[in-house]
Amino acid sequence: MKNKGEMFSFGFDVRERERERERERERERREREREREREERERERERERERREKRRRRRRRRRRRRRRRRRRRRRRRRRRRRRRRRRRRRRRRRRRRRRRRRRRRRRRRRRRRRRRRRRRRRRRRRRNK
Repeated sequence: MKNKGEMFSFGFDVRERERERERERERERREREREREREERERERERERERREKRRRRRRRRRRRRRRRRRRRRRRRRRRRRRRRRRRRRRRRRRRRRRRRRRRRRRRRRRRRRRRRRRRRRRRRRRNK
């Protein structure tokens, strides 16, 4: 009889342990679902904040477009800088003459073609003046 009672009590303890494990698993599942819901709520809040910031940026961009019209007036000053670039091109040609003495045949042929194209550009600029 003692053996039967011990076996019965052992089986009863095993069933209780399995029920407790299932309860713990359900509690963990509920906590995980709550955390997922909290994360989704936070993501939605961040998305709403980003949408509000984008709307504010669009309003600020409209003000920046008015400033871009003022930048178009600065382009007229860039035409004066182009005249300075012509002087820089003359300096580069002086440096290339020194290189011609070192390498005679190959670079003379290439630079003669470039000379003709640049002389035509000079004539067009003088006509515009």
